[in-house]
Amino acid sequence: MTKALQIFMEYKVIEQKINEYEQAMERVLTELPEFGATNIQWFVSEEQPFLYVEMYEVPTFAHYHALKKLRRSEEHHIFGEIAAYIDGGIEKIHCWAFQRKE
Repeated sequence: MTKALQIFMEYKVIEQKINEYEQAMERVLTELPEFGATNIQWFVSEEQPFLYVEMYEVPTFAHYHALKKLRRSEEHHIFGEIAAYIDGGIEKIHCWAFQRKE
């Protein structure tokens, strides 16, 4: 049985675009479960201004790979909404998949 993967996504948002980004993220968070994401959490750093982190689980590496590709694309009708708000552009969305150790 394959264990779920813990996904971390991290990026910095343009200071002047925080409100627009946070509104767009509400739609992103609603869309993530359609791609197998569960236990979705969204954070903003207390130490690094405008740094946001998303954490969620997906059932397989294939789910992670597909979501990573979609989240780093401006083509998706919902995920692409945040592209204009990322400091340095959408390629600055950093993604990692972790397997839980027992």
